[in-house]
Amino acid sequence: MAIQKILIVDDSPTERYYLTDILIKNGFSVSTAENGEDALLKIKADKPQLILMDVVMPGKNGFQITRAISKDPDTQDVPVIICTSKNQETDRIWGLRQGACDYLIKPINAEELLSKIASLG
Repeated sequence: MAIQKILIVDDSPTERYYLTDILIKNGFSVSTAENGEDALLKIKADKPQLILMDVVMPGKNGFQITRAISKDPDTQDVPVIICTSKNQETDRIWGLRQGACDYLIKPINAEELLSKIASLG
């Protein structure tokens, strides 16, 4: 089933705007969350089909939220793509171990992001 509803989780208004703009122009329905706790509430309420997750945020970080999503039977089938400035290979491996299906480094390349989303759908 093609992905339509995407939740962007990022504490940066600029990053949320940038990703939202790319996705809406390509026909996706987008919601946003500014932190991990907000994201968990929105995931339960909105049931997104994909989550784009920042790592460095106030409160719980993206790795912790991704792990919570992948361990919860209600949300474990929702794919998470980590979108972060953390560009070390150890970060990428750790993110995938937490349950993310992919890992992108900021600044996010629009074509690469859309290609990753298409491969999930």
